[in-house]
Amino acid sequence: MDRHIHYSTTELKADLKYLELLSRSFPTIASASTEIINLEAILNLPKGTEHFLTDIHGEYEAFQHVLKNASGTVKRKVNEIFGATLREAEKKDLCTLIYYPREKLKLVKQHETDICEWYEIMLNRLVKVCQSVSSKYTRSKVNKALPKDFSYIIQELLHETEADPNKQDYFKQIISTIISTRRADDFIVAMCELIQRLAIDRLHVIGDIYDRGPGAHIIMDTICAYHDFDIQWGNHDILWMGAYAGNDASIANTVRIALRYGNVETLEEGYAINLLPLATFAMETYKDVKPEIYKPRIKDPERMYSEYEKAIMAGMHKAIAIIQWKLEGQIIERHPDFRMDDRLLLNRIDYARGTIKLDGIEYKLKDSDFPTVDPQNPYRLTEAESQIVGLLHNSFVNSERLGRHIECLLSHGSLYLSCNNNLMFHASIPMNADATFKDVTVDGEFFSGKRLLDRLDTLVQLACRGGDEPERNYAIDYMWYLWCGPDSPLFDKSKMTTFERYLIDDSKTHTEPRGNYYTLADNTEVCDKILAEFGLPAEGSHIINGHVPVRTLKGENPVKAGGKRLVIDGGFSKAYQPHTGIAGYTLVYHSRGFQLVEHEPFESQVKAIEEGLDIVSNTVVSEHKSDRMRVRDTDKGRELAGQIIDLNKLLAAYRRGLIKERN
Repeated sequence: MDRHIHYSTTELKADLKYLELLSRSFPTIASASTEIINLEAILNLPKGTEHFLTDIHGEYEAFQHVLKNASGTVKRKVNEIFGATLREAEKKDLCTLIYYPREKLKLVKQHETDICEWYEIMLNRLVKVCQSVSSKYTRSKVNKALPKDFSYIIQELLHETEADPNKQDYFKQIISTIISTRRADDFIVAMCELIQRLAIDRLHVIGDIYDRGPGAHIIMDTICAYHDFDIQWGNHDILWMGAYAGNDASIANTVRIALRYGNVETLEEGYAINLLPLATFAMETYKDVKPEIYKPRIKDPERMYSEYEKAIMAGMHKAIAIIQWKLEGQIIERHPDFRMDDRLLLNRIDYARGTIKLDGIEYKLKDSDFPTVDPQNPYRLTEAESQIVGLLHNSFVNSERLGRHIECLLSHGSLYLSCNNNLMFHASIPMNADATFKDVTVDGEFFSGKRLLDRLDTLVQLACRGGDEPERNYAIDYMWYLWCGPDSPLFDKSKMTTFERYLIDDSKTHTEPRGNYYTLADNTEVCDKILAEFGLPAEGSHIINGHVPVRTLKGENPVKAGGKRLVIDGGFSKAYQPHTGIAGYTLVYHSRGFQLVEHEPFESQVKAIEEGLDIVSNTVVSEHKSDRMRVRDTDKGRELAGQIIDLNKLLAAYRRGLIKERN
């Protein structure tokens, strides 16, 4: 079969300027041909494994463990490789070593009588695991992932085998010399980290890294240093981004949520936000706080506070909640286009009677002691409150570490991402009841569907990165709207009932009716319409969301619309686990298809290291393809195929003398 590709001289001349630029990288027929051979080979490799996570909510230990064990992939690999040749305890020890090499080495040295023999056994086992996880990648890609100090040695071990009689002594001598030169510890750490890295080719985080748990800053450190990742912003992420941009209502919300869940580590230790002025103000202003309303809700038994500390936090909690409601009222009054007048509640309170009237019904407030609220001007901050807001504002916008993390969110993040026929966004696409895309007003213009999300992407960048542009003030205010606005694709509920949940007993006032997307997107045809809006085919494509915890205890299913849509918020946050019944999902997309992995609660890294306790992960849904997916079937493959076309044109131009080869 003739596999030569023919291009007319007219075609080549039309692309001549571009081909001349390309010839600078490939100056000869030989170099261009070599690159074509290389790219064609890559196209036939199995696609890399993608992992999708969402709604991590500060649970850094569980998140880090899921990355280390690749959502159970490493354990499955160990079982496949060693099977019945190793006892379960030996396989467990090997897995723990891969997850936590430094910590495990310390424990081993405390009881191991022949450490050299142990080194030899473990090094051989690690090489086998590493050979398995690296097998779907090119040597070039693996080499780029290798630690500099051991690059050559690892290359040799990965591509040689003890089974080859000509190389047995060579292989054994490498292992022996690693041990005799006292580099075994460092080499083991390097191998384990390489296995972790190769087990996950790309990480997708579909929003809500922040709030609830104690370590969002640690999670961000981990993500920002990861080898390949993207982030689709969630409403809790956008809240912190708005706080860094200088939106004072967003700042108040972040502080309130931290105090509500007894999580001040991220604020104080993570980002050096000074809460002392707020504490001082609260102790002076709110001496008799009702504990049942404002005391922190701490779900993690290991995070202990004294009753005195809880009382101080309760006062701070009340102080910042009232400041928040005032600041939000100011934004609503500035922006009638937000259409959120129903959230102006402080002016509806009868302060003498301690009641509020909502929708014609009068409710008794659980707390009506608001000494800083002027009934005649309820949204005006007192002088002391203004000082608190100013100090918090300066802390947020000048936090160096928060700035680095927000820059990471901006450079690697967006409201949505289309990748390998998967459309990822955190919460929703605003829709009308008839399944048409809803028109949403943004700075005086109407936007809907993909065009809306693209417009909001630019608005977020302007708010966080802009300078003195006049429209930046609007963008900063809109950051708060993205957090809780009715037509925000990150929220898409009629209202956020924070005030009612705090101060009104009647649970009917706590409901937050969801937008049409949440029910319409359970329909296959609607999903196809959304996929088409974002340029994806109906066949073989998926929508992947988080935001709404899947209540498995009530029989809810994460798979919607006949498999078109996957909701993978399974409750990473301890605050949600009593409702979900599990501790999170990971969606794994490898060359054989999809697996939705369900995680049981993670106890702690200490127990994982000392007792070998892994997260128990079970595959609850799988979608297998009859033919293994190759790189050519991915977005990257289509990009490489385009490069091959260009290189073939360059070859034709060389051979016809349109471009001269250069030595």
